Amino acid sequence: MNVQTSESGYHYNVMRRAIELIDQGGESLSLEELARQMDMSPAHFQRLFSRWTGVSPKRYQQYLTLGHAKALLRERFTMLETAHSVGLSGSGRLYDLFLKWEAMSPGEYARKGAGLIIYWGWFESPFGPALVMGTAKGICGMAFAAETGEEAAMQDMLSRWPLADYVEDPMRLRPWVLSAFGAASDRLEPTPLYLIGSPLQIKVWEALMQIPSGQVTTYSQIAQAVGTPQAVRAVGTAVGRNPVSWLIPCHRALRKSGGLGGYHWGLPVKRAMLAYEAAQADA
Repeated sequence: MNVQTSESGYHYNVMRRAIELIDQGGESLSLEELARQMDMSPAHFQRLFSRWTGVSPKRYQQYLTLGHAKALLRERFTMLETAHSVGLSGSGRLYDLFLKWEAMSPGEYARKGAGLIIYWGWFESPFGPALVMGTAKGICGMAFAAETGEEAAMQDMLSRWPLADYVEDPMRLRPWVLSAFGAASDRLEPTPLYLIGSPLQIKVWEALMQIPSGQVTTYSQIAQAVGTPQAVRAVGTAVGRNPVSWLIPCHRALRKSGGLGGYHWGLPVKRAMLAYEAAQADA
């Protein structure tokens, strides 16, 4: 963990409190009132948010409102077929992060992790405490514990590959984690992912990786992109079972109505991710 990621975690905790207040007071809540309720001066509050998002608290407040999802769907809807046709795939540059990935074979997946060594560690992220897991080939799991708690997040990840051997080794994962959260360094390698899932899940997760940062799609659009237009419910389940949140951006999947839908690690985290990306895109 470094100072930058520790500060990001602190900023998320501040923002999480702000989400609750904005939900209660809406966009009409002034900067002064918002800062007062969080026991901060307006100048300090504005400085924190501007450092984290690159935009003013008032602008960020607009991103956090529930209506922002509908605006995203209206203004920044991504057609996955178009993304695929221009060559976005697991071997190229995916959305805003440089990733490379490979998937476990169906036979290996059926063995539930038997014979696999999975390294794990806790890190601070822009969205609170993050549990990161990885094999020798790349990151295979990323969970966010701000809403669920660390114990629940850990048990959730362990249950996905119950026969694997788990080794705590955050230093082994640290370069990948720094790269995953956008640390600037010429020495960092592209973030490798090792996808452990069923064939349908892998197809759905690949489609998710084709959604550019700051844009969104719908569950039905994903179903069409993976060739199962009638299986929206199954696709929604696969989205929810995404083991590598943020890097496989399931937070960019919305309902047709513009509703957020669900999010495995808590809707405040999903809203924070969408707001964070929109702010970065507009900064």
